Amino acid sequence: MRASQILIPTLRDDPADVEVASHRLMLRAGLIRRVASGMFTWLPLGLKVLHKVEGIVREEMNRAGAQEILMPVIQPASLWKQTGRWQAMGPELMRMKDRLDREYCVSPTHEEVVTDLFRQVVTSYRQLPCNLYHIGTKFRDEIRPRFGLLRAREFIMKDAYSFHLDERSFDEAYQAMYDAYGAILDRLGLRYRAVDADSGAIGDGYSHEFHVLAESGEDEIVYTENGGYAANIERAPAPAVPASGSGESGPMEKIATPGVKTIEDLCRSVAPMQPSETVKTLFLNGTDSPVALVLRGDHELNLAKAAKLPGIEQPADFASEAAIRECTGCSFGSLGPVGLAGPLYVDRSAALLGSFACGANVDGFHFVNVMWERDASPGTVVDIRRVAPGEPAPNGEPLKMQRGIEVGHVFQLGAKYTKSMGVEMQDAGGNSVVPVMGCYGFGVTRVVAAIVEQCHDERGVLWPSAVAPAQVHIVSLATDRESDVARTSESIYEACMQAGVEALLDDRKERPGVKFNDADLLGLPHRLIVGKKALKEGFVEFSSGRGATVRLDPEDAVARLRR
Repeated sequence: MRASQILIPTLRDDPADVEVASHRLMLRAGLIRRVASGMFTWLPLGLKVLHKVEGIVREEMNRAGAQEILMPVIQPASLWKQTGRWQAMGPELMRMKDRLDREYCVSPTHEEVVTDLFRQVVTSYRQLPCNLYHIGTKFRDEIRPRFGLLRAREFIMKDAYSFHLDERSFDEAYQAMYDAYGAILDRLGLRYRAVDADSGAIGDGYSHEFHVLAESGEDEIVYTENGGYAANIERAPAPAVPASGSGESGPMEKIATPGVKTIEDLCRSVAPMQPSETVKTLFLNGTDSPVALVLRGDHELNLAKAAKLPGIEQPADFASEAAIRECTGCSFGSLGPVGLAGPLYVDRSAALLGSFACGANVDGFHFVNVMWERDASPGTVVDIRRVAPGEPAPNGEPLKMQRGIEVGHVFQLGAKYTKSMGVEMQDAGGNSVVPVMGCYGFGVTRVVAAIVEQCHDERGVLWPSAVAPAQVHIVSLATDRESDVARTSESIYEACMQAGVEALLDDRKERPGVKFNDADLLGLPHRLIVGKKALKEGFVEFSSGRGATVRLDPEDAVARLRR
């Protein structure tokens, strides 16, 4: 590649409206360009990285025994209606109609299509197990795309689906995919962690996520020091924690609290009181009416856990103020469990409180000295809160926390799709069996951004060798095409091409400072600087990464790169 001949935008403009380093650096380095909110064009250097990631993913999937197919981006609504997901997916599913008024969607995932393919072409148990994978474009109509490629609307994903007649066969395939994801991330040179995860609306069983570790990651993961436990915080069980100083007290009392809207406000107005001596009541949309959830005042709701409760409308979301006022008679800031009708779920830690303060379901009033059973129904006690650092993991060890970028997810689907789509076949004994499925997703475009997020410094990207757009950046400081510097640069570049060493020759008519800054920004694994003064003394300058510069004879440069 010659920099003068490929599409490299001006690199020195620093976008001010981006939220994470990967987005800023990929824009500045000319890897991507924004087309619309959450949609990007991949430029030549970025596309080379993307293709290399795809190649590694494809090699490891093939090695694990999966077979590649290619499924359409546009899918008929009829398949989605068979599984009930046409409505359940909510507004993230982009729906449309063709000229014959037939309904379609833009693919966010391919469970329905691959299950339909399976029931058409697999006719005997002798063809099982089978694992089909696909690398293609997905679209999810995110309400607020952000973080560049980390939360885009259109993206490229590898998704695989396995089919089995028994759990043992599924377990073997699951382990093979788990190992394949580890191999992919190892080859990409990334620090990552595999954690227990929640399958969400797609799955129906146990699952694991693979997170690239980065402080900018949207996900929080908890783990123990010795590696005995790791989970997405959405999945991690929260222990029932008693609060100090909340024992039995006098009769329940209703007090005026004008202007009090938050737990902090309540604690300041009713002294002395700590957030752990209060409860907060939240409402989610229910299938019939809003559903009340009660947590201790110092705890946070885990929406993924709450979404699995009976009676919660899918996808889970908070009820509107109008809906809450209709069922309680008051608005946010004065809600509480006393006298509530309808379903009530109480977190395990909140259920341990001897007495507490809460909203009185009358605007501007709260109750103090409330006790379960005596003053309020304890409802159904469940785990619906987020764990906190230092709390015990299931193995008893204290939890630590770090942030990660989810790039892969392997999970069990069970018979969720095969049963709803009427897939049955006979096993070796002639019995009719509904096959079980596994699903294995890997974000190809997202992992490119995750690489940049983890592998950069204040000067630019630091590409791992396996996916760098080229292996060596030849910085030619030639002032004209006929100089010795230009000829030597061209000679080294041609020798690299013949030796199979990917090279980027910066032959642009730019000042040396501009070329050095851009070389730092692009961050190729190796750099060769060909300058007039050094060449007169018989050498070129070589460096790897941000390491020290060494002198090389121009004739030895390519041999050094090959090694």
